[in-house]
Amino acid sequence: MQKRTLGNNGLEVSAIGLGCMGMSFGLGPPADKQEMISLLRAAVERGVTFFDTAEVYGPFTNEELVGEALAPFRGRVTVATKFGFAPAPDGGARWTGLDSRPEHIREVAEASLRRLKVDAIDLFYQHRVDPQVPIEDVAGAVKDLIRQGKVKHFGLSEAGAQTIRRAHAVQPVAALQSEYSLWTREPESEVLPTLEELGIGFVPFSPLGRGFLTGALNQTATFDSNDIRNGLPRFTPEALRANQALVDRLGQIAQRMNATAAQIALAWLLAQKPWIVPIPGTTKLSRLTENLGAAAVELTPSDLRDIHTALDDIAVQGARYPEHLQRLVGR
Repeated sequence: MQKRTLGNNGLEVSAIGLGCMGMSFGLGPPADKQEMISLLRAAVERGVTFFDTAEVYGPFTNEELVGEALAPFRGRVTVATKFGFAPAPDGGARWTGLDSRPEHIREVAEASLRRLKVDAIDLFYQHRVDPQVPIEDVAGAVKDLIRQGKVKHFGLSEAGAQTIRRAHAVQPVAALQSEYSLWTREPESEVLPTLEELGIGFVPFSPLGRGFLTGALNQTATFDSNDIRNGLPRFTPEALRANQALVDRLGQIAQRMNATAAQIALAWLLAQKPWIVPIPGTTKLSRLTENLGAAAVELTPSDLRDIHTALDDIAVQGARYPEHLQRLVGR
């Protein structure tokens, strides 16, 4: 597996990482724990060194899973986790809002260290920008954790350009994680130029459109009651029907290039910048193998022009999030 560097402090990871959320949370019932441990270890065997989790996934169970699965590979892999949500007082699966107070960041760090079974968190993201806490205070709290040796690198998730600049001035940001794919290209206008200027890496989550860009979903798709896609405007039957044209064209391009739609979607991301590292998630070994194969797909400038020509005239229907969640991004 090729390697890429996130940020200016030398955080080197595999060119494609593995998003672990869906193994425990968000996309239906949790998968079998032993099967997911085997999948995580298979990813390491195939060259993946970058794994993404968060305390909110479960909550807590995804960090525990990742910690147990990757314990034999300590020092050989990079594990990113996140802080910034406020857990329910009863400790249940609900979350009551945002909380990036410095004291809470320290509490989350200590708990994540235990669950991940590590001495230091490789990459610690603020999960969402908290308007009640100045980003300078957030960056300062993580800076203190870095000085103490409990965190190695600082990251942000779904932050806007001005927030990124303010945070970076206090503590260098290694990576921004936000949604970016062939059907979610908002970061291109302001965020990507800001990251390039400041020397910050970019980690696209949902690089396969939460499964849609693989071609495995259509307008008749139904989701488990625990699947977050039930509440996303882009996954209504009407939006899926309207957006099918994009997937159809992507499939045609993939067929011409002797690849799968998922591989072309990931290869397109890799071709945008050398400091972009997508983190597709999966619970299946076959999909893991397919996704990692994208690293070997080389898209020429001509290929990229063809992709843009084929897809740029298709207007994606449906918002990424319902309004109350959309307010949490790009701040």
